[in-house]
Amino acid sequence: MAIAEDLDRATDSQWDWVAEHTRTYLASGGTEGHESNGVRTLVLATTGRRTGTPRRTCLIYGTTDDGEYVVVASKGGAEEDPAWFMNLEADQGVGVQVGTRRFTARARVASSAERASLWARMVDIFPLYDDYAQKTAREIPIVLLTPLDGPR
Repeated sequence: MAIAEDLDRATDSQWDWVAEHTRTYLASGGTEGHESNGVRTLVLATTGRRTGTPRRTCLIYGTTDDGEYVVVASKGGAEEDPAWFMNLEADQGVGVQVGTRRFTARARVASSAERASLWARMVDIFPLYDDYAQKTAREIPIVLLTPLDGPR
C-alpha cells in the first residue's frame, strides 16, 4: 500500500515533462505546480503491481461535494489504461499531495451511477477529456481518492 511518505521516494513518470512537473511540485512543498491556467494538479503515488516499488505522477483533479478528489485515467485517449491506474487496481492504497496538503487515501473507480456527473465535472475542468474519449474504444475510468484522515 502506498502512503503519503512514498511521495518522496517514489519513481517518477516515464514522461519527462510529467516527471519534471512532479519534482518541481514536491520540491516546492506544493506551492509551485499545483495550479496552471486555472487547472489544478495533484501528485499521486501508487505501488507498482509487479515490482512493489512506489511510483508517482501528476494528474489533473477535481473534487466532490463530499471532499473526495477526482482523477481521470485518460492516458490521452490511448487504448490501454495508464500504469498508475493498473497499479491502483491491484492496490487501492495511495499517497497524495494536493497543494501543500499531503495524505494517504483509498482509491476506487466511480460507479456507473456516479460516472456521468463526474465526467461532466472533469470535462468542465479539462475539455480535452472529451476528445480523448473519442480517440479510444475503452471507457475512460474515473477514480475517486478518499483521504483516510477525513475530508478537507
